[in-house]
Amino acid sequence: MAAQAPAGASDGRIVGSQLWITLAAMTGALIALLDISIVNVALSDIRASFGTPLDQIAWVSTGYMMANVVVIPMTGWLQARFGFQRYFAASVLLFVVASALCGLSWNLPSLVAFRILQGMGGGAIIPTAQAILFSAFPPSQRAMAGALFGLGAVLGPLLGPTVGGYLIQIGSWHWIFLINVPLGLISAALTWRHVRQPNFVPSTAPVDRVGVGLLVVGMATLQYVLEEGNRDGWFDSTLITVLAAVSAVSLATFVVHELEEPHPIVDLRVFANRAYTAATGLNFLVGTVLFGASFMFSLYAGAVMHYTALDIGLLFLRCNWIQILLMPMLGRVGNKVDGRALVAFGIVMMVVSLRYNAGLDATADTAAMERPLWARAIALSFMMMPLSVMALSTLPPSKIGTGAGLFALTRELGGSIGTAWMSSMLDRRSHLHADSLASNVTLYNPVAQEQFAMFERGVFASLPDPRGAALTAMVGRVKGQSLIRAFNDNYATLIAVFALSLVLVAFLQRARSDVDASQAH
Repeated sequence: MAAQAPAGASDGRIVGSQLWITLAAMTGALIALLDISIVNVALSDIRASFGTPLDQIAWVSTGYMMANVVVIPMTGWLQARFGFQRYFAASVLLFVVASALCGLSWNLPSLVAFRILQGMGGGAIIPTAQAILFSAFPPSQRAMAGALFGLGAVLGPLLGPTVGGYLIQIGSWHWIFLINVPLGLISAALTWRHVRQPNFVPSTAPVDRVGVGLLVVGMATLQYVLEEGNRDGWFDSTLITVLAAVSAVSLATFVVHELEEPHPIVDLRVFANRAYTAATGLNFLVGTVLFGASFMFSLYAGAVMHYTALDIGLLFLRCNWIQILLMPMLGRVGNKVDGRALVAFGIVMMVVSLRYNAGLDATADTAAMERPLWARAIALSFMMMPLSVMALSTLPPSKIGTGAGLFALTRELGGSIGTAWMSSMLDRRSHLHADSLASNVTLYNPVAQEQFAMFERGVFASLPDPRGAALTAMVGRVKGQSLIRAFNDNYATLIAVFALSLVLVAFLQRARSDVDASQAH
């Protein structure tokens, strides 16, 4: 790891100690990824601290994600304008300052404002960290670069719930933000000291103000619709309907404008590369399934199995640590094995994970709850590294920043769509199953009569109103069973969608380790 990156660097190539460059990039990426998952376990404590209504606390996450998705696609242009060193260090420092302000916030509006500021820094960190690693490693070592970034990408979500649970338990929710400060300062210092682009020439292209405006309006409104749509009844809400229309018009106009603009803020021409487009499309599906399935699993563990937030975090930690071993191993063999085979195996393992999820019920033991997480951890290990390497390896150095930004954006959007889709479908399917089950719970159904009698004359016989208690128990059982069936329906849908993603594997292009990306056209 102490080897030097290639000396004969092009404008897009980074030189310096791979060890220190990797530590700088991964530390920055870790705090940004950690923050996304660590906040979720603290929402109840934040709500209690500020006395915030339940329907408003989601803005702590929504504000961050809206800023996040606006900045991510612009990272390529900003990197070309300021260079990897200055842009990454400044983004990390912005994230650090915003984190400190979040920890010191005094009410919900101040916290949301600081979270938006934090999202502006965090949105730049992840794709820029990936671009730095990819540009610092020669073609023969890019599988390892992809594995290292993938390792950081899984450590954040892996450690977030557990670390957040412990910090809240021993201190308060403020510490989930303040912990970013020392780590961020280390990352910024290492970046300033070790990340070098000796041949970097800042872009002097004029700012695409129309593109920026369309992007900000389109992406911010889209993220709001995805985050808040299900809570507001989707198109039953006038606000959601209007914002969805604004988003659709803005983004459609943005695409047309960027393709015609000689100096676009987001160079969408990278999608002319078929292999990159296929890898990015597959990355979108990975985000949709990963975030959607993770959302449902956490909800299932809490609502059906009655796990605490810390229990859920420890469950993820016990099962996902295998990725820490698999990522570096796959990085070592990544240039010797066709990445398409690794991705195909990962897709199969993800389908296996979803199948395990679809078979869960209220009697599931610990082993049954762990099986889908083990399979998912293996699946992600095999998919993330080769997918990112195949996506970026055919792009010239000048396009890697843009490519990495759009690649990260597709996973974020896939995650938002997957979560919103599964949440809406879960609500709809649970009501359908509840109506169906309730229609069978009648005085003429012998099974229903038997269970009602068991509750009334057995479990609740000593209560003042055993009949009322038995009726409540029967209603609760119907709701519980309808929710489990709805979860199983959702997982079955994800299985069908993700199994079809195998088609995209045929369009991927094996990353070549014998040709420098600077020669790619």
